[in-house]
Amino acid sequence: QVQLVESGGGLVQAGDSLRLSCTASGRTFTTYNMDWFRQAPGKEREFVAGIRWILGRTYYADSVQGRFTISRDNAKNTVYLQMNSLKPEDTAVYYCAARSGALLGPATARDMDYWGQGTLVTVSS
Repeated sequence: QVQLVESGGGLVQAGDSLRLSCTASGRTFTTYNMDWFRQAPGKEREFVAGIRWILGRTYYADSVQGRFTISRDNAKNTVYLQMNSLKPEDTAVYYCAARSGALLGPATARDMDYWGQGTLVTVSS
């Protein structure tokens, strides 16, 4: 069992930056694929960014490519999402998710085994 705890959300203005953190319990963090998803009101949960434990490959949704960066610190069991140049359309609850084993490319929500409770990001115009 893996428990994920997100932090770092908040209210910012368009153009600002935020860094989300997700800390995982468990000893096998290094072999988990870690992803960020988001869900805006009235919309489905969507993939934002992912980092694979094999080779550390990263993947991004087109809507955040070039603005968001996912990274991980295995010593701290933590994955980060650095969000720059935030836009009002980035407003959503952001969820951290984990999956062990092989996973290639961007993930879908069904691919993931564990979820955090979510952290709200609100970007005002």
